Amino acid sequence: MNEAPLGFLFGLIGCLILLSGFFSGSETGMMALNRYRLRHLAKSGHKGANKATKLLEEPESLISTILIGNNLVNNLAAATATVLAIRLYGDNAVVPASILLTLVFLIFAEIIPKTVAAYHSEGVAFKVSYVLLPLKTVLFPVIWVVNRVIHFFLRFTGFEANNSTEHLSMDELRTIVGEAGHMIPKRHQGMLMNILDLEQVTVDDIMIPRNEVYGIDLDDDVQTILRRLQQSEFTRMPVYREDINNIVGILHQRDVISSIDEHGQVKLNLLMNAVKDPYFVPESTPLHTQLFNFQKHKHRQGVVVDEYGVVQGIVTLEDLLEEIVGEFTSNLIEDNNQDIVQQKDGSHVIDGTATIRDINRSLSWELPTDGPKTLNGLLLEHLESFPDGLVCVRLGKYAFQIEEIKDNLLKSVSTLPQKKSKKKKK
Repeated sequence: MNEAPLGFLFGLIGCLILLSGFFSGSETGMMALNRYRLRHLAKSGHKGANKATKLLEEPESLISTILIGNNLVNNLAAATATVLAIRLYGDNAVVPASILLTLVFLIFAEIIPKTVAAYHSEGVAFKVSYVLLPLKTVLFPVIWVVNRVIHFFLRFTGFEANNSTEHLSMDELRTIVGEAGHMIPKRHQGMLMNILDLEQVTVDDIMIPRNEVYGIDLDDDVQTILRRLQQSEFTRMPVYREDINNIVGILHQRDVISSIDEHGQVKLNLLMNAVKDPYFVPESTPLHTQLFNFQKHKHRQGVVVDEYGVVQGIVTLEDLLEEIVGEFTSNLIEDNNQDIVQQKDGSHVIDGTATIRDINRSLSWELPTDGPKTLNGLLLEHLESFPDGLVCVRLGKYAFQIEEIKDNLLKSVSTLPQKKSKKKKK
């Protein structure tokens, strides 16, 4: 090398800088790859992704290949620069040349290649994999020795290499879906988030409470039963005796016709033949479990009971699906019966039976959901007793005014308008 032309030495250093930049960029590009997108592209038949996947299956060998090549190039560049400096300026130029070479390599062989690879990891990684894969095969003997030494020292110091496949937790998956941006339409993004949240919501969060259940009491007279059948807007109704806790079955509207005689009268014995056995559901059942149970047992409605077997309400498949896709109904009666009504002054009148989850979702509030399920229950828990009159209640940053109390129930509650709260602050 001492007798090589100066032009050759300068050209060699330039080539070594490029090679060093190649290895530096390769390391960053390969390690910055999105593993889940990489698997998707590999399954789609992308050649570069397939090669990159093979390299990442053995990360130790990949890193060894890159570092062996990078160190060889850097050491050769240092030796060449030393020879070149001595030939041009003598022995005193070795230290300045080393400093200059370090700066050049730092900028052009480290920072720039790694920055480009970090921003364009796929483009870099897929291209360099065509070189790294055969290079790994060529250097296999050296890599094998290096890896054996590494494993020895890892075991000696108490560390073990972990080659387990990466798995996403639920929280991590929620973060990915939430940050998908334009890659997933907003509505689809919301549906995916709702599916992930199903395991955190139980049946009693979405059920129709027992005081709102519309059913048929077999102890009523025939005319009352017929009138309730005619007035019902529900497809399926629970059938009970005297009290909702004594449910004997579920009646489908289409089966009612078989229990009516030629005079238009309901025959109770025929009606009972049309009643299907009730399907009971524990109130603490997570929604994702109940969805599979509905599918498994071929049911569309369940009677929710507590730990003592007392009926708490009714849950339907439609209610559960609405938790995923949002509300969908052709029920005009329900459409005209809103639990939350906005007033002109910005306040809201809320039905006491409205669920906390619906209020939070509709008004973008953050009322606690780990206790009572309805606004009535939440306010009574805070008051610790039924109020003697119409009172105001403050829960954190939210203020409520009780408007109507009926049948041991806070029937109507209004939120205090923002104007009033501002005046109080003054």
